[in-house]
Amino acid sequence: MKKNVVLSLLGLVLLVSAVAVFNMACAEKSSNRADIARKRVTPVLNSFLEPCGARVGSPVFLRVVKEDSVLELWVKPDKSECYMLAKRYPIAAWSGKLGPKEKEGDRQTPEGFYEVEPSGLNPRSNYHLSFNIGYPNAYDRSLNRTGSFIMVHGRDVSIGCLAMTDSGIEEIYTMVEQALVHGQKNVPVQIYPFVPTPARLSEEKDSPHAAFWADMARAWDWTERTRTPARVKAVNGRLVVVEQ
Repeated sequence: MKKNVVLSLLGLVLLVSAVAVFNMACAEKSSNRADIARKRVTPVLNSFLEPCGARVGSPVFLRVVKEDSVLELWVKPDKSECYMLAKRYPIAAWSGKLGPKEKEGDRQTPEGFYEVEPSGLNPRSNYHLSFNIGYPNAYDRSLNRTGSFIMVHGRDVSIGCLAMTDSGIEEIYTMVEQALVHGQKNVPVQIYPFVPTPARLSEEKDSPHAAFWADMARAWDWTERTRTPARVKAVNGRLVVVEQ
């Protein structure tokens, strides 16, 4: 009887030890995922950035057009006050329809002006690599919009997030991560429903979001004119571009 108890306890100890080793191995593997991706994509990224005076670690911002399923990577070259459009990535999936996210669980991809903080990076994501865009922002909160954990991530599936291919998120994550590592305080992520041309806005004039999209259009025009990310603030329920 005692022998059986000892054997059972020994088996339990071995099982616990095996689980601990497995979990440590998985944690180590996932924590290295961003490092492995960075080493793989940095030479590729620098090959087309360096001739333009930029590199991995330069300041960046991201601009998204939902209707076109495109994420744009903008990079600021050394000794320049303006950004350049460096690359367009296909969005593998976004969810919902054109229009802002309004409440938790509506499966809607947001529209608006967000920022990635260093704490928003997640190299251990279940979706390969990911970062939190910071929804809801101050404007959303002023309108009592709710929601959380809106990410840009890999693995091609979306329930409110922006899902990229794994190869795409490796490049995007590396650029965002290294910009933050090299001193950028936050990385703007600007999500538009469509390219807000006058003709396209006219098509949507009867939408309940028409005024919101008209405000967004002024931010789009700012970026097109100045080649810098527009800064906005909420004033009486409207978005206003902050002149810089």
